[in-house]
Amino acid sequence: MANRLRVGVLMGGMSGEHEVSLVSAASVIKALDKKKYLAVPIKISKNGKWPESFPMADLARQKVDVIFPVLHGTYGEDGKLQGLLEMVSIPYVGAGVLGSAMAMDKIAAKQIFESTGLLTAKYHHFIQKDWLANKLEVIRQIENKLSYPMFVKPANLGSSVGISKVKNRTGLTEAVLLAGRYDRRILVEEAVGKAKEIECAILGNNRPKASILGRVIPADEFYSYNDKYVDGKAQFEIPAKLPEKVLKKIQALAITAYQALDLSGLARVDFLLDQNNKVYINEINTMPGFTKISMYPKLWEKSGLPYGKLLEKLIDLALERHKEKSQLSTSFKTTDWYKHE
Repeated sequence: MANRLRVGVLMGGMSGEHEVSLVSAASVIKALDKKKYLAVPIKISKNGKWPESFPMADLARQKVDVIFPVLHGTYGEDGKLQGLLEMVSIPYVGAGVLGSAMAMDKIAAKQIFESTGLLTAKYHHFIQKDWLANKLEVIRQIENKLSYPMFVKPANLGSSVGISKVKNRTGLTEAVLLAGRYDRRILVEEAVGKAKEIECAILGNNRPKASILGRVIPADEFYSYNDKYVDGKAQFEIPAKLPEKVLKKIQALAITAYQALDLSGLARVDFLLDQNNKVYINEINTMPGFTKISMYPKLWEKSGLPYGKLLEKLIDLALERHKEKSQLSTSFKTTDWYKHE
């Protein structure tokens, strides 16, 4: 027991997904193999204060061997925390700074996906300042480009927080006000008609693998926060009942999207499948919900990797990535340049 790896499980934080994070973290701590790992809970308050039992300075003092950042959303999943962990040179589970930031920003991610040839739903984006300055002009731009129904989303957040499905101009106005509570940049997407929501779990660093696919059948009009965490009435079809050709295509597209954002460790890639089996990528979540009943662990469990072993694999991937990065040079001497002359 003395040689157990000290795993700092970060949770909470300044995010609209604070409560979800606590539930995920509790599940991770409970499932970690006590013979191999010593879990160190690190709960960050909603105002960003670190616990007295583990102040932020303890990261620099290397009080843990690896960090499992079960922090969903802002300040945990958007590259900010990852930058801090890189600065103090501690291995951590999940994507790096760039990948985390791009995946969290739905607008940036869409632009990367499009450049890679992935199909996305039609969209328009704008900043709150423009909406406040000339609401009617922004509405005109949206309605000229997109058709109702539409989804309105804050550019940076997850767990369906701040997302609305709207069917007319009145609903659009209300939805923008809601999304604007969480971000200064707002994304509006045209809904994909009669779409099936398909999810794929990715695991790995340089050679990622795709799980079997799952289908979410929402109780609400879409897979909302209420559907995910309050009522829990959504149904899941695992594995998703789709033609083999479609299954393989979505798995390949999931890996393409994962690599396009230079992700590592894990991610859940969400797709929309229309009635003609046309595949649209919806978004990537680099730290998805992590309770035993969350989609990401469930997909791997059905793929033959149980929850406890999944956690072990993720920690191994974190250590592997850190070791690989630590071998890179962080300084440059002019003599090194002259050697190549």
